[in-house]
Amino acid sequence: MYVTHDRALTAPADDTAAVVAELGDRAEITDALYRFGLGQDLKDKDLFASAFAADAELDFRPAAAKWGGEPPLMTGRDSIVGTILALFTGRVDTTHQVTNVRIAIEGDTARLTALVEAQHLLVADPAVHALLKNPYDVELVREGSRWVIRRLRIANAWYTGEPTAIFG
Repeated sequence: MYVTHDRALTAPADDTAAVVAELGDRAEITDALYRFGLGQDLKDKDLFASAFAADAELDFRPAAAKWGGEPPLMTGRDSIVGTILALFTGRVDTTHQVTNVRIAIEGDTARLTALVEAQHLLVADPAVHALLKNPYDVELVREGSRWVIRRLRIANAWYTGEPTAIFG
């Protein structure tokens, strides 16, 4: 499920071209997750959508189960973007911080593990919030020169605040 290799790079250290190519892929893979977070934070539909493959799947059910939530599995880039932005725009401000990124690349697919802290505040009453610390399990695919999320599973390590006020 999570990337637990004992090193970051798989390219031979003496093959400069392979190392540079792998580092480029790793930057683009990480950037897909950054686009996911910042796209939500800015409510930027195009940036948010650029994080996903057309057939993407977003599974927030493991995280929501922690507080008794039962969201549906979200499928398809347009549905994911529309659903999340409709839920948050004008109602919830968010900030996402990404850390502990681990990546495994196999050809044109990759797996990414990260720890994401996501703060959610109600616009009408910022005292109502939910701060979530979530392990992410992400499957990505190469799309031209960039990488996009095909499958994103979000679990929850802990939370504070009132997630039900934010997510329903």
